[in-house]
Order: sequence, then C-alpha cells, then structure tokens
Amino acid sequence: MSDCLFCKIIKNEIPAQIVYEDAGVLAFLGINPNNPGHTLVISKNHCENLLDARGEDLRTLISVIPKIAKAICDSLDYEGFNLNVNNGAVAGQVVNHLHFHIIPRKAGDGHELFFGRPYEEGEIEEVGKQIQKKLK
Repeated sequence: MSDCLFCKIIKNEIPAQIVYEDAGVLAFLGINPNNPGHTLVISKNHCENLLDARGEDLRTLISVIPKIAKAICDSLDYEGFNLNVNNGAVAGQVVNHLHFHIIPRKAGDGHELFFGRPYEEGEIEEVGKQIQKKLK
C-alpha cells in the first residue's frame, strides 16, 4: 500500500531502527516505547490486521517472534515480555498494517495490565454459547 507507514519502512522510504529482517518479516524499535527495546514485528506483505492476514504470513511472523523476544530480553536484561496485537482503532491500532508488539518487562517497571471484571452469575455461560454458535 502506497500510503502505509510500515510499507514505507519496508521499502526504506522512511528510516527505522531495524533489529531483524528476513524475506518475509521486518522487526524494528517503536518510536514511543513502553520500555526501551519495545519492538514492532511486521509481515512484509501488507494486511491491515490479524483478521485480514494470510495463514502463511501469520506462521512466518509467529515463527520468528520467540527468537526476537529472547534477543531483546537477553541483550537488555529484561525478565519477560508482553506480546500484543491491536486490531482496529477501538483496540488501539494506530497503523493499519498488522504488527505485533514485543514489550520487554522488568518487575516494577510501572506498566500494569488491566484484567477487567468478573462475570455476573450466568453471564459466562451465555457468552460462551454465543461464541460457540458463531464458530459452528
């Protein structure tokens, strides 16, 4: 896509601090990191989000993420990481090109995850049934 920011990075039209590249994947440091080393991993084939991605592109991405995450954690002395993907503007997706965030973590780094609220009585069963119905 000619106006996609990440496609422009792939084509070297916009600079990025690239940490990994192969035939199908590009990984680069985010410019607004949660922690230093926060890396974006993208497919070189444009797709807008996870639901738009081809299976082959997803397999290629997922196959290299552990290698990249380990390198980030080992080189920068992190204890773990979050792997995140935002799908759609309502979920926080800013660039409409599928990308995984590898967010390196240390204890006490100030980034907390929100786990929501418990289900009301009977709600979990109803929600489960609705999802199962769509999957059939």
